[in-house]
Amino acid sequence: MSGTDDAEPDRSAAPPAETEPDARSGEAPDSAGRNWRRRAVGVLQWAVALGAFWYVARGVDWTATAAELAGLDAAVVGGVVAVTVLEFGSRFSMWHALLNGLERTGLATTARVDLVIKFVNHVLPSKASGHSVAPLVVRYYTDADWTDAVSVAGLNTGLYAALYGVVALLGLALFATRLGGGWLLVILLSTAIYLAAGGLVLLAGRRMDAAGRLASRLQGALGRVPRVGGRLADFAGALPSFTADSASAFRRLSARPSVVGVYALGWVGTLMLFPGLRVWLLLTGLGGEFAPAALLPVVLVTAYSVTVLPLTPGGVGVAEASATAVLVALGVAPELAPVVVLVDRTFGVYLPAVIGWLPAANVDLGDLLARGDGENG
Repeated sequence: MSGTDDAEPDRSAAPPAETEPDARSGEAPDSAGRNWRRRAVGVLQWAVALGAFWYVARGVDWTATAAELAGLDAAVVGGVVAVTVLEFGSRFSMWHALLNGLERTGLATTARVDLVIKFVNHVLPSKASGHSVAPLVVRYYTDADWTDAVSVAGLNTGLYAALYGVVALLGLALFATRLGGGWLLVILLSTAIYLAAGGLVLLAGRRMDAAGRLASRLQGALGRVPRVGGRLADFAGALPSFTADSASAFRRLSARPSVVGVYALGWVGTLMLFPGLRVWLLLTGLGGEFAPAALLPVVLVTAYSVTVLPLTPGGVGVAEASATAVLVALGVAPELAPVVVLVDRTFGVYLPAVIGWLPAANVDLGDLLARGDGENG
């Protein structure tokens, strides 16, 4: 019997604590407390985001800037649009490489997977949130079973984080002495998180079967846990088969150059090449410069690395502030750095997230979970 079947009598016997509080059980106050804390954290995060946007915008004459942007040469505008279109293609190629490692998957499907996850990244506190729901999204849009969905999502997380950490570390090696102490510490922390997360996920994915064997050994002890012991023991008993299959799929995918190589190329295009070109076009079009221009892609990865920290949803505001501070420290004019960063983030981050709302609105996660329970129950 699935978990949802077991829980059904309890739901019919008593209304949810949120709708009819029960003073004896204490459930309503606990739930209310959790909701209050979530709301308070959300308000604090958006307050930080607004403060970061103020930091970015405080020194810009936006009337003059709007006139300059409106007067950009048609070739610059066309270049920015073309670069953004190519960036979308490279973005979709990352999931395309991973999913086609399992079975043939159309580009439209991989585009939906990417865009929905991009949208979730800006609804929940950090990039980790979006990556955590990736198996559900993969399962929804493809015929992959849960073991394959977990494997491909885990490989995406591991490769993304490892590549980001390595490039950000290169940026720190090149520019650390020119960055302010506060931002340097924040970027060091975020880079360390990327490197640690990438290494751990890649290692854990290849050795997931070991975790399953450990859970199996603990099955007896878990069964003695009050109230939920039966379910924990059943879960631990089923875990070895699941983790063995998932680890096998992870190792198979991670060992294929046609998967990892294409993914890495897509990552470089999405996070480095096309954002670097867009910022360079905007800077030169507005009369600014960055030297050497070839290092702009590395600079942007390093500056945007703070998005991994759950300070604001999707790094909103904080990423702009960090990138502005880094560009100014490296010689970009203070009146231009915020402008090019905001335009780059708009096209490279917020536009995909807004577009991702369209397929996300059609995702029926309840149906997805029901199908998953049916298979595993």
